Amino acid sequence: MSTTTIRLPEELKIRVAAAAKRSGTTTHGFILDAIAQKAAQEDRRADFDAIAEDRYAGLSVSGQAISWDEMRGYLEERLAGNTVSRPVARKLAR
Repeated sequence: MSTTTIRLPEELKIRVAAAAKRSGTTTHGFILDAIAQKAAQEDRRADFDAIAEDRYAGLSVSGQAISWDEMRGYLEERLAGNTVSRPVARKLAR
């Protein structure tokens, strides 16, 4: 484990201490948890972006997609509990 110094404005320091006390942890533990949560959020975002890039690359190669109106109707029917056929991808209209 290594040490990193964080300089907090006094107002933020007071808010963090109060929030840590309310959550039943130390200020140090609260800050570590906040940093871990933010790092996990950024990891999920990077994964999401990578999947989106891969899917866009596939769409660019195939030139096929499902219109939003068609997909939305499909999803609404599924949410309503109805049995519905999956929409079929078609060439994009340009």
